[in-house]
Amino acid sequence: MPRFYCPPPLPLSGLFDLPPEAAHHAARVLRLREGDRVEMFDGMGNECHGVISEVGGKRVVVGRIAAADADRESPLRVVLAQALSSSEKMDWVVQKATELGVAEIQPLDTERSVAKLSAERAAKRLEHWRQVAISACEQCGRNLLPQIHAPLDIMAWLQQVKELSDTKLVLLPQGAASLHSQPKPQGRVVLLIGAEGGFTGAESDSALRCGFAPIRLGARVLRTETAAVAGLAALQTLWGDF
Repeated sequence: MPRFYCPPPLPLSGLFDLPPEAAHHAARVLRLREGDRVEMFDGMGNECHGVISEVGGKRVVVGRIAAADADRESPLRVVLAQALSSSEKMDWVVQKATELGVAEIQPLDTERSVAKLSAERAAKRLEHWRQVAISACEQCGRNLLPQIHAPLDIMAWLQQVKELSDTKLVLLPQGAASLHSQPKPQGRVVLLIGAEGGFTGAESDSALRCGFAPIRLGARVLRTETAAVAGLAALQTLWGDF
């Protein structure tokens, strides 16, 4: 059933006009017609079903609306702290992290990050990443959008999370531990991933001083976007809903 993101509040009855972008996608891309069933979600965990009652011009009207009770969130709350990478790779990470059930994404500016964003560009990229996450939620069935934070300098961010009691993991090629060696998390898991060139010695040392356990995923060095997806999948397999 086609799914569309609709900013809250979701309708509980009556007739409802799909938002302009959703209406365009429904009518012009998917070519839905009267009588087709659709799902709508608000990104805050709520979902409802309905039937298209009118398609005309730029409008798509949904009727026969009924609330649904669908929880597709992982019991494991993961924060992905991802070093900024090239735009295509970063989009791919946001998309796949959303599909893999991540709760939050924290982009980080590191010394070896290829992408360097001004304040204006960072704001535009943040909105773009949010749209990527919305599309991923439409595809994978999640009703709760992951929270995507504004990019931060890694050193400043490490000081912010230093005192947190969360399970904190950093993927390092020289890491001595495996995920199997870690105790089952009792709260959130923060997974820290480096940029294309990895972390500098100062950055990795600072992460360790701030309580991050150095983890290695096998004997091979993974690309930044591969490391993020592999790490999240491994976490969901060990402690989540895989």
